[in-house]
Amino acid sequence: MKKFNVEEQTNKVIKFIRDYYEKNNLGGAIIGISGGKDSAVVAALFVKALGSENVIGVTLPCHSSNDCLTDAKLISDYYNFKLINFNLTNIFDNFKEELKNLGDYNNEQTKNSDINLKPRLRMATLYYLAALYSALNKKTYLVAGTSNKCELYVGYFTKGGDSVHDISPLADFTVEEVIKIGEYLNVPQKVLYKAPDDGLSNQTDEEKLGVKYQEIASFMEDENSVDSNVAIKIRQLHKANAHKFSIPTYYKS
Repeated sequence: MKKFNVEEQTNKVIKFIRDYYEKNNLGGAIIGISGGKDSAVVAALFVKALGSENVIGVTLPCHSSNDCLTDAKLISDYYNFKLINFNLTNIFDNFKEELKNLGDYNNEQTKNSDINLKPRLRMATLYYLAALYSALNKKTYLVAGTSNKCELYVGYFTKGGDSVHDISPLADFTVEEVIKIGEYLNVPQKVLYKAPDDGLSNQTDEEKLGVKYQEIASFMEDENSVDSNVAIKIRQLHKANAHKFSIPTYYKS
C-alpha cells in the first residue's frame, strides 16, 4: 500500500479548489455542516483555499440531535466562517401531512422514504441558498460535496440528496485519509474522532452498513485482505447500489 503523504495531498486538494475557482471566476462555497468529520474537513479545506469570508456553512436540522448543532458551531467558530441554521423539521412534517392525502401508510412502509427525504430537502435548501447568496454578494457560490471514497464505493448516499453537488474534494480519500487530513488541518478532535452517523436514522454509519469503513478501505485495496463474509457484504452493497452511479440513457441510432 502506497504511503499517504498528508501534507502533499492536503496542499494538492487546496490547490485543486483554488485553481477551479480562479479558472471559472467563482466566488464562494455553501457547505452543509453536519457536525461530523467529513463536512468539517471540507470546510477547513475551503477556508484554506478561498478564505473564511467566502465560506458559508449551513446546519439543516430535521428532527435532529442538538449535538449536531453544537459540533457544527464548534467548527464554524474554529475556522471563523459564517454559519446559518435552517431548520427543516416543520417542512418535513408538512410534507408528511400532505402525504396523508395519498393514503394511509404505516411507519415501516415509509421508513426508507422518510430517511431519504431529509437529505433531499437539505440539498434543495443548499442550492437555494447558493443562488440567494450569489445574488446578494454578486459572486457565484457552489455547493460543496462532502462524501468520501468509502461511502461512495458502497453507495452510501441518497440519489438527489447528498449525491448532488458542484465540487467534490474528498471523493478519492478513504475515511482514514480524511481523518489524517483533518488532523493536519487541526479539526477539533471532538468532531474528527466521533463515530460517523447521518443524523437522521439514530444509527451510526457502520451500524447501518453492517461493515466498518476500514474494512471497505482494505477491500478496495485488496479484496482478499478482509474476512470472506465481510467481502461478500461489501460486494453486495456495491452491486445493489450500482444504479446510483449512472443514469441509463437511450440514444437514438
